[in-house]
Amino acid sequence: MAIEDDVLVVGGGVAGMTAALAAAETGASVRLVTKKQSTLRHASGLVDVLGYADGDLLADPFDAIDDLPADHPYAKVGVEAIRDGLARFDDVTGERYRGEHTDTNALLPTHGGAVKPTARYPASAAAGLASDDRDVLLVGFETLTDFDAPLAAEHLDAAGVPFASGAPRWPSRATPGRTRRSRATRTPSTATRTANRERLAAHVARVHEGEPRVGFPAVLGEDHPAEIRAALADALDADVFEVPMGPPSLPGIRLEYAYRDALGEAGVHVVRRPVVDYETDGDGRLTAAVVERNGQHVPHYADSFVLATGGLVGKGLDSDRGGVREPVFDCHVPHPADRYDWFVDDVYGEQPYPRFGVVVDDDLRPRDADGRIEFENLRAAGSVVGGHDFAAECSGTGVSLATGDAAGTAAGSDTQ
Repeated sequence: MAIEDDVLVVGGGVAGMTAALAAAETGASVRLVTKKQSTLRHASGLVDVLGYADGDLLADPFDAIDDLPADHPYAKVGVEAIRDGLARFDDVTGERYRGEHTDTNALLPTHGGAVKPTARYPASAAAGLASDDRDVLLVGFETLTDFDAPLAAEHLDAAGVPFASGAPRWPSRATPGRTRRSRATRTPSTATRTANRERLAAHVARVHEGEPRVGFPAVLGEDHPAEIRAALADALDADVFEVPMGPPSLPGIRLEYAYRDALGEAGVHVVRRPVVDYETDGDGRLTAAVVERNGQHVPHYADSFVLATGGLVGKGLDSDRGGVREPVFDCHVPHPADRYDWFVDDVYGEQPYPRFGVVVDDDLRPRDADGRIEFENLRAAGSVVGGHDFAAECSGTGVSLATGDAAGTAAGSDTQ
């Protein structure tokens, strides 16, 4: 039996899920194929649009869009696509996120004590804004070595945040691993959850000196984070917030669940299988992505396709001694022939390799080495698109939202 859809999206990260939602909104039937879990569970849960330009911290990312190079993804899709992508994100997350009321970047403390500019942030982190001058007490756990609360406090003080911060660490038998496994095994009873919170609050109360804000690492529950924060806030008579953490990230996992629910509500079919080949009509159009299922190769046919598999970090691009390639549809990835030209010796210098990716036109269609469109009905979105350094710019999620929304809308519209 042939598997046919209007739009097929390859890739399950923010760009792919956004593209699938945008395509579904046009009325198209949509299938999303991904070989792995979303990379959101490895992300902080913060949504960056543009935090830095030429190394300078940006207060308003939209002020700098017009000055970006012509090959930057934002220059390809334009400001309105960025706003459309953010609006779609706001629809997915609802009250679980903050920042939609302003274009200005918020400044959030991270688990290492750095201050990060971001356009959207979890409601659970809202009381921790670095621009808030109220004093903070940071609390860590001895079993959670990823968050050294005293060191984070020292770094925040050195960064010149406008508040004083103390930082005790408390022993805890409840490790992050146990917390994260609760969904797969069982959810603790209400009585158990209440007892755990009371014990934690009693520990913190011993050193709490009336600081109006208390920050914990972002491990306060996968299923009931708001309830847990509210209980601790009542017990401590302070605003309680979570500090974004590295992978695996509970805020990222919560965001993944929100997207998963949105895909289900939109009627998007999700297939967790690898794409191993593709088919064309021999006249410049893709006809199918071939998916491996139980040792068999199964064509998934569609009228339009979106490539959103990620960049070098997300394994959407392959690299070896022979060069850099896009492995799904064999799209052209420009890069120096000499591997020693992929990087510069200055570790803090502007590195070439983060900008590797497929070259797209203004409709996000990948182009070959001669500048011709690879496939008329293929668009690219997210980190697989070249021309930006998402780590240096703090632009990763914003690029995924903007290009994902634009690619998905165009792909869906083409089928109507």
